[in-house]
Amino acid sequence: MNIDVNLLMRLMDTLGPSGREQEVRLIIMKEIKKYVDTMEVDKFGNLICHKKGKGSKVMLSAHMDEVGLMVNEIKGNGRIRFSAIGGIKPVSLVGQACDILTRHGVVKGVITFKELHDDLDSKEAPVLDDLYVDTGLFKNDLEKLGVEIGNYVVPVHYTRFLGSRNIISGKALDDRVGCFVLIELAKLMQKTKQNIYYTFTVQEEIGLYGAQTSVYNINPDWAVAVEVTNCPDSEESPQVKLGWGPVITIKDAEIIANKCLNDHFVEVARKNKIPVQLEVTESGTTDASKIMLAKGGIPSTVISTAIRNIHSTISIASLEDIKNSITLLAEGLKNAPKVCIV
Repeated sequence: MNIDVNLLMRLMDTLGPSGREQEVRLIIMKEIKKYVDTMEVDKFGNLICHKKGKGSKVMLSAHMDEVGLMVNEIKGNGRIRFSAIGGIKPVSLVGQACDILTRHGVVKGVITFKELHDDLDSKEAPVLDDLYVDTGLFKNDLEKLGVEIGNYVVPVHYTRFLGSRNIISGKALDDRVGCFVLIELAKLMQKTKQNIYYTFTVQEEIGLYGAQTSVYNINPDWAVAVEVTNCPDSEESPQVKLGWGPVITIKDAEIIANKCLNDHFVEVARKNKIPVQLEVTESGTTDASKIMLAKGGIPSTVISTAIRNIHSTISIASLEDIKNSITLLAEGLKNAPKVCIV
């Protein structure tokens, strides 16, 4: 399968923390418009793209936002303190270059903490309250540049390949991979007779809010959250491995996924010789946990791409896993179940 890797890289490199997804949304709208019948941006900022058809109304959801930071204090000496947007690990921020997004443009900085700043020994990993952004400027200079409380701070990384052209690394794989999968899927399904809603949600990282609001406008018969999941393959016998195929969620911290849908996609994978992995985990959740509780209950599951370093500023994924996620969804939609009552 040929996929537009340059599009994936553009999606990843675009800044779009929770609550500021506009630039990501514009890219998606431009890329998907020729493959769907209607596009709508709802009042909350979700992008809902409808491919009209017959049969079950299917909602496929991927979130546009990424983890980030927000300015909450500017010290007189220019140190900029911040609040976390989403579940980002503080240790992953140390030493990172970052952009402060102001009304006048971008101000560049570096994330540090006292012991690193002063070259002191540090016996413990820093917590969020220890960290600050150093721009080399004092508070008065920063204010003239438009730096103020509420500015977004986004660690900056650029997408690149690692040991091979199949291993991609960069920021915002969570969940620009899902957004990319839906765009590529829409290309494959442009002649389908299925009734599909490609839904690109906002503010997932801080509370799954976009999924919660968008599902009411769609009222689907069933749904799939198209996501990424943790790949803990530093362990000896991990449940999920990089390069071993898409991951179908059986259970996460918030849901037990719909068995009918899971059985369907597992059987599709078997018939089409698509490698898949099954996941039962105690941590994390996705848009599916909000969708499945809406409108009296909507059968839902999750199909993910495994990534390493998931809650950090830079992650790692396999392009082969991404391709297989697209194939699994495409084949699964061809003979989609009408109802999925357990």
